[in-house]
Amino acid sequence: MSTTIQLPYGDASLSVAIPSQNLLGVVMPRQNVVEQLDEDKLLRAALDHPIGTPPLRDLARRGQRVAIVTSDLTRPCPSARLLPYILDELAAAGVPNEDIFIVMGLGLHRSMSAAEMDQAVGPAVHRRIAVLNHDANDIIRLGVTSRGTPVEIFRPVVEADLRICLGNLEFHWFAGYSGGAKAILPGVASKATVTANHGLMIQPGVGAGRIQDNPLRMDIEEGVAMLGVDFILNVVVDGEHRIIGAVAGDVTAAHRRGCQMIAERGMVKVERKADIVIASAGGFPKDINMYQAHKGLENASYFVRDGGVIILAAECREGWGNQTFEAWMKAARSPQDILERIQREFQLGGHKAAGIANIERRARVFLTSAMPDDQVNQMFMTPFAGPQQALEAAFAELGADSQALALPLAGSIIPSVS
Repeated sequence: MSTTIQLPYGDASLSVAIPSQNLLGVVMPRQNVVEQLDEDKLLRAALDHPIGTPPLRDLARRGQRVAIVTSDLTRPCPSARLLPYILDELAAAGVPNEDIFIVMGLGLHRSMSAAEMDQAVGPAVHRRIAVLNHDANDIIRLGVTSRGTPVEIFRPVVEADLRICLGNLEFHWFAGYSGGAKAILPGVASKATVTANHGLMIQPGVGAGRIQDNPLRMDIEEGVAMLGVDFILNVVVDGEHRIIGAVAGDVTAAHRRGCQMIAERGMVKVERKADIVIASAGGFPKDINMYQAHKGLENASYFVRDGGVIILAAECREGWGNQTFEAWMKAARSPQDILERIQREFQLGGHKAAGIANIERRARVFLTSAMPDDQVNQMFMTPFAGPQQALEAAFAELGADSQALALPLAGSIIPSVS
């Protein structure tokens, strides 16, 4: 007897059959009653009853220049489905289309093409509202945080009269959770700002699901407070990209309620760590490249024993996803090389290589992807044509009685801390 598991992969899925006697379980995010509600009701309820602020239609007023900051194509934020609701609120406040612009928060990712913007915000919105890529070089310096991060933010966002941030909520491997103030920092910040803030990832207190006293998250919110965000709309999406939760209002208070939703849904108890963890990064866009797919790998690593194997399905249609990450991986002779280098010279992109190297200190990684085998080997991973072949190799290496755990949505779950 065996159990067949579907692993999201790009725009499709891959299947793997796991012998029942070897399967510890299939761990998925919890479902709850909120997920029975339809998307329209969830979004309208969030906007009608914001947390910590008046409704957006009461905050906005005619004559204001309004910036809406949303995510780039590497994030599963359903911007095209959120923006019409935000624009309706602004219209109700009397704000005309020509006084509104949308900024794609790139962080330090590549710029989006006009076609990609059209897809991200929706053709109807793109036709009537100006949309622009964040430019990390066109910034205004607002100050320095208590932890030494220079706060340099995209000029048009700083100069706006009203700032609205959209985002999706999920666990984040060092900021605790995505969403909230992250739309601004790193979303529309300078390279110096992002590098200094992300350098805090090696501090105690950072990690997935950790929000209280997380120094990196505190630094983000201290920096963003120098700018000010007037309103957020953050959503929870499931593996099919359906909106199953929404919060709106204050950039911190509403975000914290959203984090509670993610914790309630995604912090799971498991009896013990597995010999083999079979994981998917979550499909597109979470596996658009290895730079992004690392987040699923990171979460999967929390479930595997020392000396075990992680089998990751991640398409990585855009390959590495970051030039510095690629350069660090290609220059290293071993994972330990990377870990020693990050201590000498923190560099954004190198931090992602260090995250992967840290996992590889204690577990093997078998990867099914669209990346060439030589590139997979350069990441100190073992390439496989599919997860079934990888599972057979893991059993051969660890023993036929090895116990496996399946995580089809690894980016959305972490073990509960108890």
